[in-house]
Amino acid sequence: MSTIVEVAKRAGVSVGTVSNVIRGNPRVGREFRERVEAAIRELDYHPNEIARSLKVNQTYMLGMVLPDITNPFFPEIIRGAEDQALQRRYLLVTANTDEHIERERSIVSALRSRRVDGLLLASAPGKDSSHIRRVMDAGTSVVCLDRAPAGIKVDTVLLDNVRGAEDCVRHLLRVGYRKIAIITGPLELQHARERLRGYENALHEVGIKVSEELILEGDFREESGHRLGKELLLRRVRPSAIFVCNGVMTLGVLQAFEELGVRYPEDVALATFDDLAGDRSFYPRLTVVAQPGYEIGARAATLLMDRIENKFSGKAVTIRMAPTLIVRESTRGSAVEPSRPRTHTPLSV
Repeated sequence: MSTIVEVAKRAGVSVGTVSNVIRGNPRVGREFRERVEAAIRELDYHPNEIARSLKVNQTYMLGMVLPDITNPFFPEIIRGAEDQALQRRYLLVTANTDEHIERERSIVSALRSRRVDGLLLASAPGKDSSHIRRVMDAGTSVVCLDRAPAGIKVDTVLLDNVRGAEDCVRHLLRVGYRKIAIITGPLELQHARERLRGYENALHEVGIKVSEELILEGDFREESGHRLGKELLLRRVRPSAIFVCNGVMTLGVLQAFEELGVRYPEDVALATFDDLAGDRSFYPRLTVVAQPGYEIGARAATLLMDRIENKFSGKAVTIRMAPTLIVRESTRGSAVEPSRPRTHTPLSV
């Protein structure tokens, strides 16, 4: 195995220059950098990162802990974070909690033991954030994304969930739907509660009383979407529209539509949070609240690395990213219940 001394000799530079090139120090001149990089390739040199991390007390590793990597939303977050990390020579290590807080605690502990420089965390449901506080108290930087943990001040990158839900339900109201059902995520999660609040806000704006019968709580998993979707579609009096609070549950709702022979939007309109990979495989195409997953991941990783490298200091910050409403055929307003008033207060979005 080649050594850093051999690389320096082959490139005709000092060991310190080789070390600076490996660390990405911008002060190394182009000619020297190219010579060192050529020598590294020729000798197939691989730095001993363990030894180097012990010397400089930095591993250049970031941990990312997510609740469900099978959810199409999270791979976009991973990609955004990974691209930013690689640009700054960090390695991103990803783990999945399956929405279990005990598993999250175990994973966070394991990543701490492996001396990651920082953590990106979308926390599982639970009111106890003591494990996050311990990580921060030990000097490890943490940025939470998509979900804000309870009872702790930490850097967080979130979506404006209230605005996204408001925009979608306002659209449904504007095109004539009045009996609008919602399938929420688990309401112990902040972003699930925020999406419900946006739904309620939009109804209140036009004087429609929120009906508890039209609020069904799911768990952000496909099975709950299927089960609750069937429940709504089998009611004697169906809702005129269904707003589903994430894409994975929407897959279950779509299965319920197919099984029961119910058409959207002819029988019941359908809208969802998440763009389901561009919605190319569904027809009629779905009206969606699109989340900027890539940008959320990139922003969170950049904030984390800036904290690690002391480029950003001060109190914990919360960054909210804007969603985008994309109106498609699934809510074209052709199914209007007879009891709908013929006139109503105009809405603005």
